[in-house]
Amino acid sequence: MGTQRTQVAIVGAGPSGLLLGHLLHNAGIDNLIIERQSGDYVLGRVRAGVLEQTTVDLLDEAGVGARMHREGLFHDGYDLTFGGARHRIDLHGLTGGKRVMVYGQTEITRDLMDARAAVGRPTVYEATDVAPHDFDRDAPTVTWRKDGAVHEVRCDFIAGCDGFHGVSRTSVPEGGVTTYEKVYPFGWLGLLSDTPPVSHELIYSNHERGFALCSMRSMTRSRYYVQCPLEDKVEDWSDAMFWDELRRRLDPATAATLVTGPSIEKSIAPLRSFVAEPMRFGRMFLAGDAAHIVPPTGAKGLNLAASDVRYLSRALIEFYAQKSSAGIDAYSARCLARIWKAERFSWWFTSLMHKFPETGAIGRKLQQAELDYLVQSRAASTVMAENYVGLPF
Repeated sequence: MGTQRTQVAIVGAGPSGLLLGHLLHNAGIDNLIIERQSGDYVLGRVRAGVLEQTTVDLLDEAGVGARMHREGLFHDGYDLTFGGARHRIDLHGLTGGKRVMVYGQTEITRDLMDARAAVGRPTVYEATDVAPHDFDRDAPTVTWRKDGAVHEVRCDFIAGCDGFHGVSRTSVPEGGVTTYEKVYPFGWLGLLSDTPPVSHELIYSNHERGFALCSMRSMTRSRYYVQCPLEDKVEDWSDAMFWDELRRRLDPATAATLVTGPSIEKSIAPLRSFVAEPMRFGRMFLAGDAAHIVPPTGAKGLNLAASDVRYLSRALIEFYAQKSSAGIDAYSARCLARIWKAERFSWWFTSLMHKFPETGAIGRKLQQAELDYLVQSRAASTVMAENYVGLPF
């Protein structure tokens, strides 16, 4: 068995693991990232990319924001469509100048990978049988198998950044973690295309046929979604069927200007709300999707992961620089206070915008009344805007 030593072993090379690794590197803290997939596979995952200002600031703090500022798109608002008309939510005006940035998660991952390679920090890709050990003691380890050999790293701390299906959370002994979960009775069918977006800002649509979202990756690449039954298969949806269904769920003026084209990628994503408590187990910490999932309606998933990394990086830096465990002791409680607020907003926004057959005609009428109140009341619009741009730490 090959054994090595590091200060922090990070399980998972998605954006949360990579960002944590780079922030720790900048503070002089040695770290090793272990990832079960290949680098190409990680970069091939298509995910959302609406960033809160706090996430933009954290990427800048890490020194990886240059390309984001060149290519990302700042948005000052977004539109809600219902009853055949569009209504703008003025994020900038309602929140005292705050905004969001559209920049794909794949691009963030690429920037972080390039930054890690530039400083020579190690990442182990295609590691199988990854397992954390002894995190309830003072000398935890992580083992994995690669190229026919078993490897081990001894460390001070383990950061579980390996996603919802990762090994970190499932390594906690039974009874050590409490989970809360809601699975929604529909999914999102997403289509990526090299076409100009139908609007310069996002459009969220509530329609009797179901929810739709018009988003983008750039001014030449669009990302669109329609609500679909969970039992649907991607192969059941031709590109033509998707575009026709999207048009039906938009207001007539927007539908008339929609530019269509062949799909680059098409997939169906289920929706769930999920939280695991606590997020610290001795010397192992969960971060990102390993600890929580939100439905994508509120664009909180990547931002919550960045929030966890912000808390965890500062806690570990405080531990090494000041010999203080205050930050790591408070890590779980601080994260969860923010997570539950984001979970609430994502659940509410999902409930407001989607078709729920079980609620019947009265549910549809109540949605319409709430949407009408929302766009007419500055107070209600402000609450929505404050949550969307990101609550303060």
